[in-house]
Amino acid sequence: MRGLALVIVLAAGAAWAESEDVPGDPQAGAELFQARCAVCHGIEARGNGPMAPVLLLQPADLTTLIARYDGVFPLERVAARIDGRDPLVSHGSDMPIWGELFQGRDVVLKTDAGQPLMTSQPIANLIAWLRTIQE
Repeated sequence: MRGLALVIVLAAGAAWAESEDVPGDPQAGAELFQARCAVCHGIEARGNGPMAPVLLLQPADLTTLIARYDGVFPLERVAARIDGRDPLVSHGSDMPIWGELFQGRDVVLKTDAGQPLMTSQPIANLIAWLRTIQE
């Protein structure tokens, strides 16, 4: 049993080390956002996409995340909204209503508290891009 625990810890450590080198690709995130998210969030991610008027809750201005969270990018909250752990009523289901689009190779992001956060590569790419558009 200890051997299995050691293997799990070592594997998590290896994934952690790998993710620090390449946690997300902002360019890939921008392309994914434009293809799948801009219809609601708008081309500039300001919450004014063409589908926004028909949603029960209006999409957030994603360029002001850091400003709205006291100068800290809300990594855990953003990841949870995108991957469906924190669902929104306005979507009628989890955020990725197209399901498997946000699945893929798992990567580990590092939170501000230094804790690992597991997510998929597409979500890490979106988060990397969202960080670049903060006002």
